[in-house]
Amino acid sequence: MKFLALSLVAVMLLNPAANADEAARAKRDAKSLRDMTNRAVAFLQSQGQAEDGSFSKESGIGITALVATAMMKNGVSPDHPSVAKALDFLKQFVQPTGGIHQPETRYRNYETSLAILCFAEANANGRYDELLAKADLFVKGIQWTEEEGAKPADTAFGGSGYGKHGRPDLSNTSFFIEALKATGNDADSEALQRALTFVSRCQNLESEHNTTEFADKIDDGGFYYTPAAGGTSQAGTADNGGLRSYASMTYAGLKSMIYAGVGPDDQRVTAAVDWIKQNYDLSSNPGMGDAGHYYYLHTFAKALDAIGIDELEDEKGRVHKWRSELITELVRRQKKDGSWINKNSRWLEGDPNLVSGYALLAVAYCRK
Repeated sequence: MKFLALSLVAVMLLNPAANADEAARAKRDAKSLRDMTNRAVAFLQSQGQAEDGSFSKESGIGITALVATAMMKNGVSPDHPSVAKALDFLKQFVQPTGGIHQPETRYRNYETSLAILCFAEANANGRYDELLAKADLFVKGIQWTEEEGAKPADTAFGGSGYGKHGRPDLSNTSFFIEALKATGNDADSEALQRALTFVSRCQNLESEHNTTEFADKIDDGGFYYTPAAGGTSQAGTADNGGLRSYASMTYAGLKSMIYAGVGPDDQRVTAAVDWIKQNYDLSSNPGMGDAGHYYYLHTFAKALDAIGIDELEDEKGRVHKWRSELITELVRRQKKDGSWINKNSRWLEGDPNLVSGYALLAVAYCRK
């Protein structure tokens, strides 16, 4: 350790200009983070939140849970009136089953998983232990398993999804995995390992973990939406029937594998990282253009933080300090009122509450 410390000092002395540039960049990023966060939180509290504590409740309760989580991850106390009101609003939707969702919704997993993340973030003193334990059992109970009619060989096995489609998808499953992690499930828990089975089958990579009909058709290491019910990629289908990879699902897949205990040297992880290096971009959602851009940015930040990557070298040999670059991108896109919005309104990204929530979640992972 002494030798390492001396070596670092030597490097700093030999490269004073580089060291000064790095210090200036860090100072600039810290100020940008602080200013950007303050403006975004002020927008959400003063313009985004309704009197009943909700955010965009016409689109369900998920946005309220996501925004409240984002504010807490950026330093707003669970006892602050804005967060406390949001939590009180969400409590109204706790069901006798343990789920936290609208009574007649077809988005039970999505809403409950986001609510779990929210209440877990607010649970410093254990006040929501019982609520979280029941919600944990609920989302496990609606996972696609043999009890739900999906055998281990089925492409739906282990996944979670929207009820309206009758099949699981990677987006829902990634939120489900995050929720399991938030409630303290170990990586080797049965539910997480079943979910990992589904996640692995969403990857364009043939391996012992993925022998679906789509595994080798594109084989680029990226991820798509679902292999179940005939398979779907929001990025479209290749001429040979392969399901095209795209960034938001690739980062969701990578993050999910890390949370489920897959190591950095596993071929699934290395293949996903290779795809990321070949498709590094923050100005769009690679494979999807501007559709789902902010969902992508928050998943990008979560995934790279989870795997412990601070710098990423792309296919052209350029080294990216992704946190600094993401801060710059978000500052550039923030509106004067402190919000963000996507000109492409697909997947509700025309809603400044949702998009600002995504952006704030991304910001939280820029603080190293």
